[in-house]
Amino acid sequence: MLNVGVLGAGHLGKIHLRLLNESKKYNLVGFYDPDVINGKKVEAEFGYTFFDNINKLIDAVDVVDIVTPTLSHFECAKKAMEKGKHVFIEKPITNTLQEAGELLLLEKKHQVKGQVGHVERFNPAFMAVKENINNPMFIETHRLAEFNPRGTDVPVVLDLMIHDIDAILSVVQSEVKQINASGVSVISNSPDIANARIEFENGCVANLTASRISLKNMRKSRFFQKDAYIAVDFLEKKVEVVKMKDAPEKPGDFDMILQNAEGIKKQIYFENPDIATNNAILDELETFADAINNNTVPVVSLEQGTRALKVALEVIASFQKK
Repeated sequence: MLNVGVLGAGHLGKIHLRLLNESKKYNLVGFYDPDVINGKKVEAEFGYTFFDNINKLIDAVDVVDIVTPTLSHFECAKKAMEKGKHVFIEKPITNTLQEAGELLLLEKKHQVKGQVGHVERFNPAFMAVKENINNPMFIETHRLAEFNPRGTDVPVVLDLMIHDIDAILSVVQSEVKQINASGVSVISNSPDIANARIEFENGCVANLTASRISLKNMRKSRFFQKDAYIAVDFLEKKVEVVKMKDAPEKPGDFDMILQNAEGIKKQIYFENPDIATNNAILDELETFADAINNNTVPVVSLEQGTRALKVALEVIASFQKK
């Protein structure tokens, strides 16, 4: 078991504390929070050991789980990595690309591992169909959330859209060619609703919409590729896979057959992949433990987290130009 400590005991930090405490792959040593009153309250309520000094906690563990506001990710991760500790960092990896680049250098220099908390990679619906997503040419995503003051310290792109950016980058094997985006501030000082069109070198186009001022929650992605349509509902954890193949010479009574203008006939059929029940946050934390113990590359490496941040910042830059 790896000794682990958590930095940050806010809403998400408390979830991480509970799951790490339950995990058979970690031994939860304790946590640090700069708000001493909150730290002592969490300690009294849940029994986790509160450290009032960040360095003492880092010294006492093998792995540091950073669940602090984005602005402090870099300083926390740097402190931990310079002491030879592995780091799990909630998304986005850092506030700037320069900071992310420094962490990549520290990871190599100190021979430690890092993973970024892009939790949708571990969503059971996405995991069930990821192998079916091959060379998609058009992608559409909608990530809508009801307003919550928590998270408004960053634009909606870094708060919500980055989940879909990371998922798309994990299935599109091509470099980004061009980005056009628009963003509007409604309640916050930073944009609350954004739309981005990302064009890739291989011709794939992704159209992403994110809002944190919606009347209902929605997290849906649709992938269109040669002879297949794949829909993923990240919120309801459901998938829809519709595929086409050459029609049989003698179709059955219930076969769905389409014929195009050239007279080519295709049969439409549905696949229903099994969706395993899981806790995505626990899974991402435990696969990180596996990567450390087996000396393998983490599922969402710091490099991948940096790429997602780069695209997200380019989206923000695109609508700032306007």
